[in-house]
Amino acid sequence: MFAVIKTGGKQYRVAANDVIKIDRLAGEAGQVVEFGQVLAFGEGDSATFGAPFVEGAVVKAEVVEQGRGRTVIAFKKRRRQNSRRKRGNRQHETTVRITEILTGAPKKAKAEKKAEAPAESE
Repeated sequence: MFAVIKTGGKQYRVAANDVIKIDRLAGEAGQVVEFGQVLAFGEGDSATFGAPFVEGAVVKAEVVEQGRGRTVIAFKKRRRQNSRRKRGNRQHETTVRITEILTGAPKKAKAEKKAEAPAESE
């Protein structure tokens, strides 16, 4: 099963046990975080899409580590002006492991079973 989540202004396609690096989240290593902004989920060729998000769908992940990305160099030069500038940036990142994808579908199935049970007893 896969899901498409939105976090940090970006979208990620994830599955169970995937390890991804995302923009920094609050939390320490070992802490569980939830992503409620699920854009789509599915299995195989079938997929369910939200408008804009799928209601009741949640992706749970565990924080593996907090860190910083590789250095990105911003170099500017103005030719023949003896002018140049070099700056570097290391973006803060959080590495997370996706533990489970909850679609909210089992809750509806349980509600249907409860609704059928009283009808049988009559």
